[in-house]
Amino acid sequence: MTTPTQPDDRSLREPTERASRLWVTWLVLASIGLWSGFFGPIQVLLAEQSEAISPDSKAGVLSLVTGVGALVSTVLNPVWGAFSDRTTLRMGRRLPWVVGGAAGGAVAMLLLAGADSVWRLVLAWALAQASLNAMLAAITATVPDQVPRSERGVVGGVLAIAQTLGVVVGSGIAAVTGSIAAGYLTIAVVLVVTTLPYALNSRDIPLPRELRPPLQWGPFLRSFWVSPRQYPDFGWAWLTRFLMNLGNSILILYLLFYLKDEVHLSADAAADAVFTLTAVYGLVTVATALVGGWWSDRIGRRKPLVIWSGLIAAAALMTFAFIHTMAAAYVGAVVLGIGFGAYTAVDFALITEVLPGAADRAKDLGVINIANALPQVLAPVLAAAVLGLGLGYPGLYLLAAAVSVLGSVLVRRIRSVD
Repeated sequence: MTTPTQPDDRSLREPTERASRLWVTWLVLASIGLWSGFFGPIQVLLAEQSEAISPDSKAGVLSLVTGVGALVSTVLNPVWGAFSDRTTLRMGRRLPWVVGGAAGGAVAMLLLAGADSVWRLVLAWALAQASLNAMLAAITATVPDQVPRSERGVVGGVLAIAQTLGVVVGSGIAAVTGSIAAGYLTIAVVLVVTTLPYALNSRDIPLPRELRPPLQWGPFLRSFWVSPRQYPDFGWAWLTRFLMNLGNSILILYLLFYLKDEVHLSADAAADAVFTLTAVYGLVTVATALVGGWWSDRIGRRKPLVIWSGLIAAAALMTFAFIHTMAAAYVGAVVLGIGFGAYTAVDFALITEVLPGAADRAKDLGVINIANALPQVLAPVLAAAVLGLGLGYPGLYLLAAAVSVLGSVLVRRIRSVD
């Protein structure tokens, strides 16, 4: 009598083998393309396009476009993650979503390049968010799939560097290509080219069909609610990330208009300044993310570094609030890079250690990613209220600093991670 063959459960086990440096390199390269697809439009191109389409209501158009896009991101990131968790193709659970997301994102950039009305702009950016979030959900989940806990601070650090470089690359493309359409077309090419090496060497681990639970729509839909009462550390991790990203979103979303209206730069000078400030911020973030992640792995502690990095980021936001000069903006960019670089690396490692279960890693990280996307929906609403009350950019950036402080302090409520 033959013994039934047991299905390979490596995809659901906690990884123990060291991550290959080459694999991490390809993952970083794909992440750079992904984040350039997000932030090239968000930091420069969407603002310029909103102004070109409707000069008299540019802020309202930008708020509508980014708000709808963020709403799409909020809903679809965990949904794509959940379907990624259930994917049983031979190439793996994550790779199909990385490749499909990159292809869809490139198509969306082509549509954005030709968008000449508000609604075309809204729909094209919604497609971009839908596609890029499929890619983001899969890339994020591949870290707990393949990286042991003792290395996640370092890998989180290099992925934070990738995110920063993606922001720099995206805003740099937008600044130097000379036109809105050329900016989008270049980002589409970068997105595809940077994804190819990872697609050819993803080392993705397939999920055997026998280990995939049957799809029952009631339990499937209910699974998107991760109870804070049942998983309190997961709930606190979500809330602290939401608050930190809300403060950061308020700064980034209105940086171009801040430089024009408060620092009194011309339109061209403001676009160039967004790029140079982002580059300065990026260089500092690269250093602090790598050092912060390595230090966190070495000492075996996450929370103290997350708390202090959040307070440092709040200090940077207060600089923007009170001193409206380019010199102060550069100081603020440096300080923000110090704080947010370390925060991004260490907080990512912390989050992977409070996930409820291995079978739902991408879905649960997608729920966490709502804390990245939802601030993009709320930031325009809060900004409109603050500016409408006549508090100006000082009031807006003081609010950003306050929520960042709150986010860093609440990290102390997480109990299962030091």
